[in-house]
Amino acid sequence: MSTQQRIGLKALAIGTTFLAPMGVALADVSLPPVTIGAGLRTSFTETHIDDSAKSNSSDFSLDSARIYINGTVTDNIKFMFDTEYSEANKNVNVIDAAAMFSLSDHVNIWAGRFLPPSDRANLYGPYYASNWGSFADGVQDGYPFVAAGRDNGVMYWGQFGIMKVSFGAFGDPGLPKGSSDVLWAGRAQLDFWDPETGYYLNGSYYGEKDILAVGVAAQNAVGKNACSADFLLDKKLGNAGVVTVESEYAKYDGLGGYPPPGGATAAQSHGWYLLGAYLLPQPIGIGKVQFLGKYGETNYRLAFSEIREPTTELDINYLIKGFNARVTLFFINQDYDHVVPGMRQVGVGLQVQM
Repeated sequence: MSTQQRIGLKALAIGTTFLAPMGVALADVSLPPVTIGAGLRTSFTETHIDDSAKSNSSDFSLDSARIYINGTVTDNIKFMFDTEYSEANKNVNVIDAAAMFSLSDHVNIWAGRFLPPSDRANLYGPYYASNWGSFADGVQDGYPFVAAGRDNGVMYWGQFGIMKVSFGAFGDPGLPKGSSDVLWAGRAQLDFWDPETGYYLNGSYYGEKDILAVGVAAQNAVGKNACSADFLLDKKLGNAGVVTVESEYAKYDGLGGYPPPGGATAAQSHGWYLLGAYLLPQPIGIGKVQFLGKYGETNYRLAFSEIREPTTELDINYLIKGFNARVTLFFINQDYDHVVPGMRQVGVGLQVQM
């Protein structure tokens, strides 16, 4: 045995002698459980503009990439921290950062940045929407939020049998920094069939639950208002597949709302949509096929006129693992009462979550 080998063996023995007790001590340390997840939405889209002066386009897009971190502090205290990158803003933003205190089904307090009480579509977001082009029709998720439908504030929510209620106070992004005014938000929902446990919602449960739910939400800041009413029927038909019907009406009266086409400023907007989908019962290959259609219409009230914006979407979803792995062939058509040229999109989208 060489001198170098003898020195190495001696060093290994000394290290083992000192580190063994430390290993026992480290084994006794109980670290809080932490889960890490990620989500990705990417697509290829062919866009056609009804204007000969504007060229059509074909684009590959990284629509969204998210990292989810969730941890348990105690049996009653949890923490979430989520980030998102999208090509729309070219930055990585903190979308969720909240402490969640769960004392019982009736008493839950959240503080930090998260989704405030609002319409169902905002509470499921693009990753849990049935259709690919979520929020494309000017109806849902039009509140003045800080990032991706989120706002900074504090909220209470609780479950009471078939009723779920939530309300809270948040900073209004439209107000000057340091203003004493806040945005008040509240929501109430009735679940007539299976309950939707937890605060966040889904656009469909793909047969895992039978849902018949009605919800209303309202927000107010400095005398300006926004309100909505939403409906979801999601029913498994035995061995005949799953049918989904979703609808919403939203009105933005000085608070939030999407900008109308043409660059004008709307004093008020209101709109509605109706979505229907059918999931085939038998797998095809490694997934199931869902056919989906959606029609939405938004009306923008300007100073001396109104603009109507109808939007039609047709999807074929290939569901490999529900919302965690799906491929969508989509078609979206938008018109703007000839105020600006209409637009049609055909594309393929991929969504993966873990």
